[in-house]
Amino acid sequence: MRAARLIKMVLLLQARREMTGGELAAELEVSERTVARDVLALSEAGVPVYADRGRAGGYRLVGGYRTRLTGMGRSEAEALFLSGVPSALRDLGLDDAASAARLKVSAALDPALRDVHEGSSQRFHLDAPGWWQAPGTPPLLPALADAVWSDRRAAVRYAGKKGEVERELEPYGLVLKAGQWYLAARVPADEGAPGRDPWRVYRVDRFTGVAVHDTVFERAADFDLADFWTERAAAFARSILRTRVTLRLTEAGAGRLRYVTDRAAADEALAKGTVDGNGDRIVSLRVENEEVGYSQLLTLGPECEVLAPPRLRARLAEAARRTAALYGEKPSPVPGQR
Repeated sequence: MRAARLIKMVLLLQARREMTGGELAAELEVSERTVARDVLALSEAGVPVYADRGRAGGYRLVGGYRTRLTGMGRSEAEALFLSGVPSALRDLGLDDAASAARLKVSAALDPALRDVHEGSSQRFHLDAPGWWQAPGTPPLLPALADAVWSDRRAAVRYAGKKGEVERELEPYGLVLKAGQWYLAARVPADEGAPGRDPWRVYRVDRFTGVAVHDTVFERAADFDLADFWTERAAAFARSILRTRVTLRLTEAGAGRLRYVTDRAAADEALAKGTVDGNGDRIVSLRVENEEVGYSQLLTLGPECEVLAPPRLRARLAEAARRTAALYGEKPSPVPGQR
């Protein structure tokens, strides 16, 4: 335990040049007295840690000292080689760089761990795109990735719902969701409409033109890509569920509802639903539209009865009649069989 903490301390000082005792204690989840003892242990082991005394003092490594990764254990090395999405690295043009990095890490590992890369790749593989989707790289993704890496503005053309538009963007980050690339961006203050949210999300495959400028923008210090995406994805999911349908569900239908429609909407409907005298659940479910609701609820068959709206109920009733007629007749002969 202590050995791992000492390695982490050295890596922290390598990354941040100088840290106070309080900062190290917070990162390592120990007391400042333990930090002082650990620094002394590192010095005795030959690691040149220098302590600046005084109220504004701290700890730093002397002479640009850097450690090799010989303290990395097998599970840590396996996690490192499993990180990242191979298809995403390829789309961003980073597969060669990633390969070179893995080779460098392998060379720095203890000889007993040299087989980690091969062992990990033969046991785990991440395939990001969804089923029945032909994987493809949006042609303008590398240009957008370059703008994201370098914090440079970009003039873009985008095929939106109302036709192609042109605008200036500050590209903040790229997100790969179910095989689809999205750009998180901010519209500069001198380009956006007053009072409108400057933060936007764009599908990368809908960009028809990208010109990266030399102008560097200043990133918002409080921007967190993961938090931003989680919030926007949840808001998007809520925004498209505009139609409500009232259902009577059997116990089996209630159990299957979250597997045929939006899970959050299904959980909300079941939590707020009531139970009738027959033990069936009466729920109000949000769906994208009537057509989507029809295709989703049809899969529940007799475990679900649509009570409203009337038009959707009539469509499912007609589907039930056609299904009953189809199965109520003598089975049609199979071609080639007598």
